[in-house]
Amino acid sequence: MTAKVVMVQGTGSSVGKSVIAAGLCRIFAQDGYRVAPFKAQNMSNNSFVCPGGGEIGRAQAVQAESAGVEPAVEMNPVLLKPEGDGRSQVVVLGRADGRLTAANFYDRKRELWSVITQCLEEIMKTYDVVVIEGAGSPVEINLKRGDIVNMKVARHAKAPVLLVGDIDRGGIFASLLGTLDLFDPDERALIAGLVVNKFRGDMSLFRSGVEMLEERAGAPVLGVIPYRELVIPEEDAVALDGPRPPADRSDVDIAVIRLPRISNFDDFGPLEREPGISLRYVSRIEEMGRPDLVIIPGTKTTMADLGFLRDTGLADAIVRHREAEGKIIGICGGFQMLGSEILDPELTESDVATARGLRLLDVITTFVSSKETSQVRAEFASGPGLLAGLAGVEIDAYEIHMGRTQTRGRNFLYMRRANRPDPQADGAVSEDGRVIGTYVHGLFDDQRVRTALRSWLGGKALAGGIHSRDFRQQQYDGLAELLRESLDMGKIEAVMGF
Repeated sequence: MTAKVVMVQGTGSSVGKSVIAAGLCRIFAQDGYRVAPFKAQNMSNNSFVCPGGGEIGRAQAVQAESAGVEPAVEMNPVLLKPEGDGRSQVVVLGRADGRLTAANFYDRKRELWSVITQCLEEIMKTYDVVVIEGAGSPVEINLKRGDIVNMKVARHAKAPVLLVGDIDRGGIFASLLGTLDLFDPDERALIAGLVVNKFRGDMSLFRSGVEMLEERAGAPVLGVIPYRELVIPEEDAVALDGPRPPADRSDVDIAVIRLPRISNFDDFGPLEREPGISLRYVSRIEEMGRPDLVIIPGTKTTMADLGFLRDTGLADAIVRHREAEGKIIGICGGFQMLGSEILDPELTESDVATARGLRLLDVITTFVSSKETSQVRAEFASGPGLLAGLAGVEIDAYEIHMGRTQTRGRNFLYMRRANRPDPQADGAVSEDGRVIGTYVHGLFDDQRVRTALRSWLGGKALAGGIHSRDFRQQQYDGLAELLRESLDMGKIEAVMGF
């Protein structure tokens, strides 16, 4: 193991570990090093497909992109995708490897620890710098004996640890000092310093706070990071519970159904940022209103979330929207729901063998045990509605789904999977072009697609706009600049052994 390493742990979930790790990846890459992210175990339904077809957490894909390297399954060897009722699909080295309850998962941890250490050691041999991310709180004392993602990883990698707290939540002293107090002595010795994240207001007023933290902690505060509006793809759906960006309601209104087990909601970030589009998440029928477009997103459990639509009345509201000549797009699990029927004869996805879909597209989905995960090059078919402005346009995207869908009508696009060069038909479009279903994620990253969508929905023609990939690169540079201004990078590099 030769790489320089640093680990970012937090006082809890959603304190900014993933974003800070992404920023450090960018800084070291800008400084000329070959950098890789690493997270032993992630829990999220927001995932990404690597070039080889393996699946990892979205956060590590973002960190790899920030570092300027291809994402790889070794960067996130274990991914848990929650399905509800304390059960998760387990993804090991990018491939689905069964389902486990939280209690049963502990029985597999010894086996998984071997996988994690092999991946970490391989990455440390391959790269100059490795930025490791922890998960949740490292001091859940009832769970520490089964730790395979926080201090056990830090000890194995001999990594200095930056402990991050979120001052915007309040209680920064209690969260940082309380976490330090619960570490074992050998764990406490690995803490290189504290980082205060999301500070608002006059920094000079917090100088005494920094002094108090350092005095009580016996460790330096290596940075106070001011709150700044940077758009970095989120790790999981917890982000949807917070405030959303202000919407421009003057033009196009899009309602995305907030499914309980929503996945890959970062599909809609480009629309949320698009001028003239108001994008909102809807979980109750009272919130539906009369949107120009309804989107049913991906989900980890199609059957259960289809039941949610029926129980809440949203299923009927979507059908009425269609009857009123409204427009609908279903992505991945949302595409499956739009069909006439969903079959699960082997109870692969749920304990329901068959379910009636919304019957807005002439398709039938059958769940099978294998999972489709591929990066794709997709070309839009010709046809009515949205396709009228996109026929022949090619985009880069990816697919992650269980189930095979049989389409009896018009296809939405044709794609070439990275691991299978022959073109494959994807999706379905209603005869009038008002209802669309597709398995493709990343559909709205390309500005040409957003322009055609806005035109299809009756929005104003707008000039300019960039691909989401280029937008993300700008945000990574902005994040790196913010961290360089806020963190003592000289001390961080010193504890890393530069």
